[in-house]
Amino acid sequence: MQNRNIRLIVTGGTFDKRYDPIKGLLDFKKTHLPEILKIVRPNINVILENKILVDSLEMTDEDRNQILESCKESEEQLIIITHGTDTMSVTAEALGRVFSEKDKTIVLTGAMVPYTITGSDALFNLGSAFAAVQLLSPGVYISMNADIFPWNNVKKNKAEGRFQPLKK
Repeated sequence: MQNRNIRLIVTGGTFDKRYDPIKGLLDFKKTHLPEILKIVRPNINVILENKILVDSLEMTDEDRNQILESCKESEEQLIIITHGTDTMSVTAEALGRVFSEKDKTIVLTGAMVPYTITGSDALFNLGSAFAAVQLLSPGVYISMNADIFPWNNVKKNKAEGRFQPLKK
């Protein structure tokens, strides 16, 4: 298998939140992706793009347009986007309408528990996204907790804290 570059676009979400002991809240200070990449040691050249750090519930259409433009401008054909889970499917839809039949493979992933908290699913989900982006056909997908969904057949089941298909 040839060694290809993967662009990793950081947008925040639970993946990058940390516990602030002074405020007693989860917030953002910086992305944890450089530290995570040292731990997971991908055997692929990763181009890290720190786009934004925002809770996905606060993500705007302007933020989504910035993500879309980053994907359009990317020289890399393989793109992973870390994203908050609450509106991940909204961003996937915005990207899917543009990239569903293009030559790029875009995989969005996130975490239900922040990387900095014991029991986080961040490392597993990122590793799954790395494998998925290399194996899937061009298009836009969500990779979460050992499942992969096309952009137009996914929703977050907030009651169960998992992603599922819209239709079987």
